[in-house]
Amino acid sequence: MSPRLLIATTNPGKREELTDLLSSLPISLVFPDQLGLSLSVDETGATYAENALLKARAFFEQSRIPTLADDTGLEVDALDGRPGLHSARYVPGIGVSDAERRRKLVADLAGKPRPWTAHFHCTVALVLSPGLVHLAGGDVFGEILPEERGEGGFGYDRLFYIPEYRKTMAELSLAEKNMCSHRARAVKVAIPYLLEHLRPGS
Repeated sequence: MSPRLLIATTNPGKREELTDLLSSLPISLVFPDQLGLSLSVDETGATYAENALLKARAFFEQSRIPTLADDTGLEVDALDGRPGLHSARYVPGIGVSDAERRRKLVADLAGKPRPWTAHFHCTVALVLSPGLVHLAGGDVFGEILPEERGEGGFGYDRLFYIPEYRKTMAELSLAEKNMCSHRARAVKVAIPYLLEHLRPGS
């Protein structure tokens, strides 16, 4: 029987990316909705690693299934690294859309000299047992455009331009995105640890 790995996200875009990245491994992916889990974890950490671990540990404690969680942020140089840890909460309030966050980002950059260099960072946390925890990170560098391009992805992808691809993250195919994205790079660093420690019967 293949070991199970709980992917601690309810974000459809993340779910698609992570399923594609991990589907070739000899493990069975499960998601919170399949287990009837509905957790809201306060991201009170001071780093991406702390937030990723908060989420992974919370879902592991509820499910007792080895768990993968991530925390991701967009850091814009002209904004001194903002929105950073607060990327998902850049616009206060409940039910705020990705489009509203993108509009705020462009408005905050108005008048600042271009290019608006930036990078995405992702930290992945694996909690395979109470004492078996692993962290991995990944980054992708590019710049913010003043106008959206592309229909794919989520979050700030429509504004994040990757020069070597001459596309925004939202214009990349899933295969292209999973070759270069911050999340893909973090997950690929984590995979050897996952394969080493996640055994049949887990």
